[in-house]
Amino acid sequence: MSLVTEEIKASASEIYHGDEICQEKSRFLLGEVGMPRGLLPLRDIEEVGYVKETGFVWLKQKKSITHKFDKIGKLVSYATEVTAVVEKNKIKRLTGVKTKELLIWITLSDIYVDDPPTGKITFKTPAGLSRSFPVSAFEIEGEEQVAKEKKEEDKEVNGAVQVKEV
Repeated sequence: MSLVTEEIKASASEIYHGDEICQEKSRFLLGEVGMPRGLLPLRDIEEVGYVKETGFVWLKQKKSITHKFDKIGKLVSYATEVTAVVEKNKIKRLTGVKTKELLIWITLSDIYVDDPPTGKITFKTPAGLSRSFPVSAFEIEGEEQVAKEKKEEDKEVNGAVQVKEV
């Protein structure tokens, strides 16, 4: 049963259909709320919707997928419908996402990035258990290098010698 009702769709600020635009919009939204853009590696996305007033987001894909994040060696399962409430540096009330720990699949409910940034992203379960990983493990290939270079540029600018007049 879908969590996205016609009432929610009617109140949506934005609704997109088709894989190409939905991929673009989902990555854009992740970036807007301060999350790594590779966090939702969905395929064949049919619909993305966003209710700006409440932060409610939904993504529908043709079939559920399992993705392995190679940098941390974790399998993550994404259902055909993924919903959440997003705000700056947080994804709350997440549905449709599970991760494999040892031999069992565990539902994820919240994801947040530390503020001020520490380079860590934390995943929580409904039971209150949590686990942190490097944010870089969830970046899109190629974008990670750009982010590193920008960070080094910022260090150079911030580390510049300041000359004072006497």
